[in-house]
Amino acid sequence: MSTNQPKKPSKSDRTKTSILEAARELFAEHGFDGASIRDIAARASIDPAMVIRYFNSKDELFARAALFDLQLPATLVTDHASIGDAIIKRFLRTWEGSPSATGMVILLRSAASNEFAAEKVRDVFANQVRPVVAAFGNPADAGRRAGLVASQLLGLATCRYLLRLPPVVALSHEEIIENVGPVLQRYVMGADAT
Repeated sequence: MSTNQPKKPSKSDRTKTSILEAARELFAEHGFDGASIRDIAARASIDPAMVIRYFNSKDELFARAALFDLQLPATLVTDHASIGDAIIKRFLRTWEGSPSATGMVILLRSAASNEFAAEKVRDVFANQVRPVVAAFGNPADAGRRAGLVASQLLGLATCRYLLRLPPVVALSHEEIIENVGPVLQRYVMGADAT
């Protein structure tokens, strides 16, 4: 007789998950340089050697902890006239409603002082922002336009979620969409589209 109950995670899987959760918390709080393997192990209540056993190095653990998907809208289903609003709505939903948002907090907190983290931010830009922007406007200046979109999104994320600037934190989603959406629209479509 077969039951359809989910398989219980092994002790190894639970340990790995515990290490990853501890790493996410500490990297988000202190950045890459401020979180040591020893600190992560202590938070996970395990021996530091176990962190290396499961993740090989602090860099690999960081890469796993900092995975982030902006979940930008698919260009095939997005109306060109409202791509700016679609991007900022998705961005807010991702940051404020997704467990993966911790990954971007980790990256932003660490990127200014750590080249490995900075490279991960550049990867998000190259693999998530640029392809969406390239589907709109003039392909010749897609990199420049994607850079402007990224600067707007990263600036908003830094002010609202890391620095927690009171006037930016106090903005409703509607206010952010109303003010940032048109800017993103102009950046995505390029100067020729205005």
